[in-house]
Amino acid sequence: MRLTRRYDPRWIPRIADLKRAALISIVLLAACAGAGMLSAAVLAAGKDDPPGTTTTTTTTTTTAPATIPAGVTIAGVAVGGMTPAQAVAALEAAFAAPLPIVVAGHHLAPTPTALGASIEAQKAVERAQGAEAGTSIQVLVSVRLERLRAYVATIAQRFDHPPHDSQLVLRHLKPFISKGSPGRVLDRPAAVRAISAALLQNRRTELVLRSTRKAQAVTRKDFGSAIVIRRKSNRLYLYNGMRQIRIFGVATGQDRYPTPLGRFEIVVKWRNPWWYPPASPWAKGEKPIPPGPGNPLGTRWMGLSAAGVGIHGTNNESSIGYSVSHGCIRMHIADAEWLFNRVDIGTPVFIVSA
Repeated sequence: MRLTRRYDPRWIPRIADLKRAALISIVLLAACAGAGMLSAAVLAAGKDDPPGTTTTTTTTTTTAPATIPAGVTIAGVAVGGMTPAQAVAALEAAFAAPLPIVVAGHHLAPTPTALGASIEAQKAVERAQGAEAGTSIQVLVSVRLERLRAYVATIAQRFDHPPHDSQLVLRHLKPFISKGSPGRVLDRPAAVRAISAALLQNRRTELVLRSTRKAQAVTRKDFGSAIVIRRKSNRLYLYNGMRQIRIFGVATGQDRYPTPLGRFEIVVKWRNPWWYPPASPWAKGEKPIPPGPGNPLGTRWMGLSAAGVGIHGTNNESSIGYSVSHGCIRMHIADAEWLFNRVDIGTPVFIVSA
């Protein structure tokens, strides 16, 4: 018996349908893969599906933001357990805190930005993400020295004060020498170094900037003799600083030629001077007189910064105690010689009306 396999024409459509379904599935898979959208795909042609039907399933995976390992700090700021964005915000907020500064007893609170400082917070946080738990991370701080020096110069101009020298004035007809005071000058280079170190180390403890003492050039001990001439009472008072040394009777100018009032100083000293007639009507026709007994200036001349006026001896000693001169201050010859030896060029002379 010969076995024969019969051809059943009913199978022909079924095979064609399967080929067509497979071709459609391959086209869909290629299209999705080309668009980068496919995470996973499962293709099936169920026996109950109509011919040519394809089923696709897409799965998307979402990754939560990574947090920084526990116990990690950046420049002393605890960022463990934070997301990178939270860590950057915390680090920038901590760095933005003012730096307390004390200058000459005054409290200031400039921000790091005002001092020319900035940080690279993002880079520090990136390092912290890969660090082991409990690690201390440093942050890179930059300081613009031009900006910092400008800030230091500003506070120096505000708080520096120059020394005040002692001054000689007349108070209650007597010489008075003010005490004066030293100055204080901010040490600018040291201030720049101290502030930049605090910023680079992210420290916010109180920073006291040092000032240097600047001594006054003239003190009370630098003053020597001083003369006060009271025109109305015809008296000359000699002081050593503020201490009275001696009182002399003198002659001062007459009403027509008064002795000038004000503050002057001795500008010249002559022993055994010549007398030269001044350019004044009362001396018209007079001739110079050499040193000697007849010289109207006596044996000593102490010329003042008031033109043509001086303290000198006289050959007319009976005039002492009166206002009879032509503007000068006359003294007994012995008194003028004594005074001459105790005053210097530059000695202040006060002439008052009392």
